[in-house]
Formats: sequence, C-alpha cells, structure tokens
Amino acid sequence: EVHLVESGGGSVQAGGSLRLSCVASGLTSRHYTIGWFRQAPGKEREAVACIRGNDPGRYYGNNKDHRITVSFTVSSDNAYITVDLQMNSLNSEDTAVYYCAAEEDYYCSGNGADYTYWGQGTRVTVSS
Repeated sequence: EVHLVESGGGSVQAGGSLRLSCVASGLTSRHYTIGWFRQAPGKEREAVACIRGNDPGRYYGNNKDHRITVSFTVSSDNAYITVDLQMNSLNSEDTAVYYCAAEEDYYCSGNGADYTYWGQGTRVTVSS
C-alpha cells in the first residue's frame, strides 16, 4: 500500500521560506502524480501544486511571482518518490496544514477527489 509522509512544516515569520517534503513508499511503479494541497483554519482544502515525473510542475492559486516551486525525485530502485515543495516569501495566508496526495498513472490534477492516497499533513504557521 502506498504510504505518504510529509515533513518540513513549522513556524516561520512572514517573508521567510520553508521546504516541505513528501516521501511516497509502497509504490508499484514510478508513474505517480503527487499533489500538494493545503487547508487553512476554517477554510476548504485547496490545491497548491502537482507534479508527475519529469513533467513541469503545475501550480494553483496565485503563483505569478513563482515563489512556490515543486520538484520530483525517484529513487534508483523506484521504491520511493520524494516531492519537495519550496515556498518563499511566506505570508499569513500561507498558514495551513499541508498535505501531499498520490495517484498512480494519472494526469496532474488540482482536484483532491482524483487522488487515492494521502499523507497525515504537516502544519505551517506564518507569523507577521
């Protein structure tokens, strides 16, 4: 069974940066799409980014200044996929629990319903 573990969350001041990591294991192939989502207090879950293999990452919401980037790495034995979410110039609106999700052999999607496997989340708190 696919297992996802997020890490890298924490507290940071506005303007700072964080790098979140999602490690996926229990894979049956390397052909997985990994999505990053977040849920802020009192708000619905929203997509942040997704990536599939060597394809360019896809971003959701306002990322015109490219302050969020996503990267995809597969271990040499295809046992693990690591997807990092680099977030710069953080502001209070970025405060949320961040989740990664995985779906095998699927296109990049910002719809959480398209993903079968989910991690437990990592909390990001941005203080002003």
